[in-house]
Parts: sequence; structure tokens; C-alpha cells
Amino acid sequence: MSSRTTASKSIAASLVSVALIGLGMADAHAGVSGSVALTSDYLFRGISQNNQEPALQAGLEYAADSGFYVGTWGSNVSWLSDTPVPDNDISNSLELDFYGGYRGKFNDTVGFDVGALYYWYPGDYPSGFNSADTGELYFGITAGVFSAKYSYALTDLFGYADSDGSGYLDAAVNWEFVPTWTLNAHAGKQWIESNSDFEYIDWKLGVTKTFEGGFAVALAYSDTDAEEALYTNVHGNYLGDNTVVLTLTKTF
Repeated sequence: MSSRTTASKSIAASLVSVALIGLGMADAHAGVSGSVALTSDYLFRGISQNNQEPALQAGLEYAADSGFYVGTWGSNVSWLSDTPVPDNDISNSLELDFYGGYRGKFNDTVGFDVGALYYWYPGDYPSGFNSADTGELYFGITAGVFSAKYSYALTDLFGYADSDGSGYLDAAVNWEFVPTWTLNAHAGKQWIESNSDFEYIDWKLGVTKTFEGGFAVALAYSDTDAEEALYTNVHGNYLGDNTVVLTLTKTF
């Protein structure tokens, strides 16, 4: 086992321990929620994470009445194993996220969300490969159908060299224009420290239909202005290209 893999497991174990401690300190009156989703393409900040192929995703969250919460989420991915390195010596097919924070309200109409999130990519990597594992802090606000969120990287961002301090700004509108039908609009900007050529803007427009029993279907058009030469993988696929994504979700 490589030292990098050992370190990643130690970090993940520590995060799980912190989450369990948080659960133990949470209010007795709390709730557990979760979701399972199948999507035609896992887009993260507008960029395909699995070579424009379908993904299976699941998440679980524990939220206390006080506003504190902890959770985890996962999806299959391929962007790391598709990275061009000598002998293609990367073995990774999974992203696991661990997060925790606090949700509250400034007043009756404006809420906020502050927390931390760690992206973990377990697997085997060649010696000297810059870790893609990433820690971020985030702060978000909501006001009616409008929301905005800023994420700040405490580590190198997804493997980019010397990229700690990178940021992502997300602005969104989610408007239920008729019962069970919601319009979803989003625009985002990714800044990458010391790697400005890789920075880009992404946007999305879609609609979500909810059904009884916690089921939902979402259809969205997404696009970016990411540099094609920089975001084309070894298979020749431009991962920031415009695309239509269909997602089926079950919440519980």
C-alpha cells in the first residue's frame, strides 16, 4: 500500500470520527435523510466527471434541530483514471464526500449555510502524483427562490499544483412555477490559483418534476466556456461541452 493511500485512509477515518462525535453531540430531536440517483452524466461545476457516461450516486445526512448537520455522498467517476500519465498507472473509480456545517437564518426570509467539505478519491496512484483529494470551506445564503454559495479550497484543488486558495462562486434560482414543477437555473465561476488557463464559467437551465413517494425527474441543459484543449481527455471527449443531462432521484 502506498503512503498516499494510507494517508487518505487516515484522513477519511478522522472525518468519520468527527462526524460520529458530531452525531453524539446533536439534539435528540433530529432527522436522517438520504437520496439515490441515476444520472446520464455526472457534471460537477459543469465538467463531466465520468467521461460523459451514466453515474450512480447516493448520499446520507443527519441534521439536528439546532441547525448542525453532517453527511456523506458518493458517485462513480473516471476523470482520474482517464488522466494521461506514464503507463496509465491510476486506479480510481469512486468519489466519496464528507461534510458538516450549520444552517440558520438571518431573518424570516434570508437563510445561511456554513460548513466544510472533503472530497476523497480512494485508489492507487503513481509516485509523485499530486493528490486530487480536496478540502473546502463554504458559505451560502438563500432568499426565496434565489441562492448563492462560495467555496474556498484549503488544499490543492483536485490535483492542480499550488492551487490552494482557489474559489468557486455558484448562483442559482429554483422556482416552483406550478406545484411539483421547478425551474432550475445556475451560473458559476471557477477560479484556480496558479492555473488560470484552467479557469472557466459554467451555466445550466433545467426543470425538475417531483412525484409522490420521494421520486423526481430532472432534465437540464449545461454548458461551459472551459478551454477545449485543456478539458479534452485521453478518449478525445471534451468534458466541458454543452450537454443535456437526465437524472432520476429517490429521496427518503
